[in-house]
Order: sequence, then C-alpha cells, then structure tokens
Amino acid sequence: MKKVTLIKSLIGALPKQKATAASLGLHKIGDSSVQKDDAVLAGKVKVISHLVKVENAEGGKKDETS
Repeated sequence: MKKVTLIKSLIGALPKQKATAASLGLHKIGDSSVQKDDAVLAGKVKVISHLVKVENAEGGKKDETS
C-alpha cells in the first residue's frame, strides 16, 4: 500500500493533471489517500509526480483496542 499526499497546489496544473489528482481523491494541499501499489497507481503518480509525495503505508491493519 502507498500513501499519496498532495504537496503542491493544482492552480496552474493542466486539466489532465487535475483530473488525475481528483481520481486519487486529492483536492486540497495536504490531502492524502492510501492506494494499492500497482501499475495503475504508478502511471497516475508519474503524471503528477511534481505535485505529490508518495510513501509506504501500513497494510491497512487497524488495531481497535478500546
């Protein structure tokens, strides 16, 4: 799993780049989403690599201890 975070503004970005960010659920600076690490994600990140930060995320394991 990869965590994708929007770190630069979409103002001035090409429409294709804005659409790619929206498809990842990124709308405002600081927005993050966790995505499966596959070829589709790699292609999307390549389009907007100058606008996002990608890091490894935990495998979706949540410990609910209450």
